[in-house]
Amino acid sequence: MRAAVAAMEQAPPGDGGLSGIYAGIAAYYSAKIARFGTTPAGVDWTCQATQELRFVQLLKLCDFSLPFSLNDFGCGYGALIAYLDRRHGHCAVDYLGIDVSGAMVRRARRLWRDRGNTAFALGHTSPRIADYAVASGIFNVAQGQPHHDWERFIAASLHDLHRSTKRGFAVNFMKLPAGATGRHGLYTTEAAFWSGYCASQFNAAAEVHDGYGLMEFTLIVRKV
Repeated sequence: MRAAVAAMEQAPPGDGGLSGIYAGIAAYYSAKIARFGTTPAGVDWTCQATQELRFVQLLKLCDFSLPFSLNDFGCGYGALIAYLDRRHGHCAVDYLGIDVSGAMVRRARRLWRDRGNTAFALGHTSPRIADYAVASGIFNVAQGQPHHDWERFIAASLHDLHRSTKRGFAVNFMKLPAGATGRHGLYTTEAAFWSGYCASQFNAAAEVHDGYGLMEFTLIVRKV
């Protein structure tokens, strides 16, 4: 797997005209990790409890009764690994983290260098096909990007998540507040929009999970 990762970094795929967005995301999160280190704040979460509450929802995608491979898009410093080892240590998970921030990938490789079946890739697409993929919070911080461009980025990401998995993927979104137009700099949406998109584009079963105490929802897309 490490050889595939190295090949992708040497010859990254086309970005569909979204290079400015990827560069902005990389700069934003590189600044966060430089300021806060390998902590929830370093990947723009308020605390470990809410960070891991999101992991609980995303991992409803996975069958932990058998070993599986997992791609973690927007992996940051690899916080999901610690959660997997603590809560699902009985299940062997072949993990690949993917992030557009070089600073994040360097920190993650250093932090998890002694863990087996673990690798990290720099970029916005996956160099391998895995059983599952997850992405936590990668669609939230739009940084003033035009709405249409940000949704093109989301759609491109969803298509890559679908392309690079055998069984399905899970992502989360911030909810559009009732009677409001959203929050400045953040992307909010209604669950029906992206669940309907995934169901129709990928001919998949799309499940929406919410009501877990945060102003967001988790979308699980299973291949059928």
